[in-house]
Amino acid sequence: MKLSEKIIELRKANGMTQEELASICNVSRQSISKWEADIALPETEKLLILGETFKVSMDILLKDELTLNEVKDIYTCGNNAVQEKKQELYEGILIKESVVEDSIIDCLNIHKIELWNTGGKPKYWTALFFTSDKRNFPELISKVMLSDTAAKQNWFVDFKAGNRKYIVFRDRILKYQIGNRNEKEYVCNECRRLGVSDKQMNWPE
Repeated sequence: MKLSEKIIELRKANGMTQEELASICNVSRQSISKWEADIALPETEKLLILGETFKVSMDILLKDELTLNEVKDIYTCGNNAVQEKKQELYEGILIKESVVEDSIIDCLNIHKIELWNTGGKPKYWTALFFTSDKRNFPELISKVMLSDTAAKQNWFVDFKAGNRKYIVFRDRILKYQIGNRNEKEYVCNECRRLGVSDKQMNWPE
């Protein structure tokens, strides 16, 4: 189910006209019409407003394979309640423009989206703050990272699992134990060899 179809269904389910939704999102009615016709996509700020207005997650809005009436795990209600919530193994930030296949987003639970104006190429980056419970997530993400080895323009994503930090390039997974200076220095040296500047290595731990 496409985002455009979800906006239509959610708007109608909430008894809103295009004009009313446009007022909430601070856009024109024509913008709502374009979103619903799949001619244009809402900006990140507007997606957040849509999610808040309709009380749905970014996962539901952005992932085509998720419908609005997806079965949800309930952890505290009824005799058949799920006893233990799935553990989120990994957490980090993914720049959407750094991957060659959007299908990797299916492996993420997206908690926040920010649009970063970097002034570079691309000028705007879409930052997805995520967690993932896929045990093989490092291997999966390494297959879709953007890479131009000849130009030494290798994108990477950094995330952590417990006390272990991952720096993942296309077909290359680097990791170190947080607090282990020798392991971190080895990873940093490998990043430099792949064309990453020192200022780009200021990742959170």
